[in-house]
Amino acid sequence: MLWALLILILCGIPGRDIPHISFLELLSFDKFVHAGIFFVLVLFTIRGFLLQTMIRFLQTNAKIVATTFCIIYGGLLEVMQGALFQERSADMFDFIANSFGVLVGLMMYAIIENKILKHLIK
Repeated sequence: MLWALLILILCGIPGRDIPHISFLELLSFDKFVHAGIFFVLVLFTIRGFLLQTMIRFLQTNAKIVATTFCIIYGGLLEVMQGALFQERSADMFDFIANSFGVLVGLMMYAIIENKILKHLIK
């Protein structure tokens, strides 16, 4: 939840307050950032849902629900950037990058869980 809140805050920052670094813009660094933050979001969300003991549906369908939630959240953020946030605009390519990050995170979750999370949680 904290990561999702951080993403919301970052997406709401007015455009003039975001640093512009020209060589990074040439590499479409922005799209990598979008994919990266949503990659992390889906990992946290899946893990959080898997740890649920009170809501059995979330635990059993963690990957599907987390993926759906994160993609919808990415889309809603783009809509809010176009409609609510000052000096921001909705960008279909940002939504695609968000969704790409979610899908890569979903595909890599099992690897990350087996290699990293199980060692950290021992």
